[in-house]
Formats: sequence, structure tokens, C-alpha cells
Amino acid sequence: MYLAMNRFTLTSENATAFEALWLSRDSRLHENPGFVAFHMLKGPEENGQILYASHTVWESEHAFRSWTRSDSFRAAHARAGGTRKLHEGTPKFEGFTAIQHIPAPA
Repeated sequence: MYLAMNRFTLTSENATAFEALWLSRDSRLHENPGFVAFHMLKGPEENGQILYASHTVWESEHAFRSWTRSDSFRAAHARAGGTRKLHEGTPKFEGFTAIQHIPAPA
């Protein structure tokens, strides 16, 4: 399993617009081989800033990397440049390979 995360820092006054942008996206992640799940996470507000993280789960790092080279990826990020004014700096990418997985009991 591979977890891909992008962290975004926003001022609290941009939070509503940022959330609306993500909630209205036409995600096609489910059409990509190896895609498992996506979450947009909202952290606590501290000193007028809020941390958000997009959290995507893939079957493997190879599946994730293949998606980043796909037409689906290019289409999903075509408007990304227009959101820069909403978050501070650039998103911070973090990728993780799972070394242990403990599922919930059935």
C-alpha cells in the first residue's frame, strides 16, 4: 500500500473557498488502476492558519506514479494554478509505503 499526501496551509479566511473548490471537483481517481481511497483532511486552526492534507491510498507506489503520468492526472490538475492564492506557499508532498497494515475485524 502507498499513501500520497499533499499538505496545504491556509489562512482561515480562505478555508471556505478552498473547501468549496475541493468539494466541487470532478474526481476521476476511481477510474485509475490501483486507486483505493481519497480523503481531504482538515486540521486544527492555530494562529489564524489551518492545515489541510489530501490523502490518497494506492495499491502500490507504481500505481500512484502511473497516475501522475496519466491524462486523468493532467485533467485533475488543469486548474491547480488558480488556487495558489488560497493557500500559503506551495503544497508539501509526502509519500509513504506501508510496512504494516492491521485491518478492522470483519
